[in-house]
Amino acid sequence: MSTTAFETASPDRALRIGLWTAQGLIFLVFTSAGLVKLLTSIPELAAMMPWAGQYSETFVRCIGLIDLAGGIGILLPALTRILPRLTVLAALGCTVLQVLALAFHISRGEAPVTPLNVILLALSLFVLWGRGRKAPIAARQF
Repeated sequence: MSTTAFETASPDRALRIGLWTAQGLIFLVFTSAGLVKLLTSIPELAAMMPWAGQYSETFVRCIGLIDLAGGIGILLPALTRILPRLTVLAALGCTVLQVLALAFHISRGEAPVTPLNVILLALSLFVLWGRGRKAPIAARQF
């Protein structure tokens, strides 16, 4: 009879692994999306995301900055243990952003593109709950 690592791991350990995994996924998705929105020309973005060609460049670039800040904020403070509460605030920001993104896409009749927003919303809520209540990261002592 064999047991898997997950079966022998304590609930606290499994929760911490889940949180780090969620933070890593959010970091990858948000930072890559932010960089694409910041570094890609508007015509190229419009080919990938039609809405990007229908709003001002300033709006699109601001969304890119928000994505980038959320991605960095969800991981870097926790990794460095420098102001780790910023991770909780970043998770809150990512949650709000995904609620707004869902409303935006649904209002435009783009419901088929919303599953990723729902997944990111769930991951953000998990990190918000986990790092805010169940497994906060202690700040580094200098």
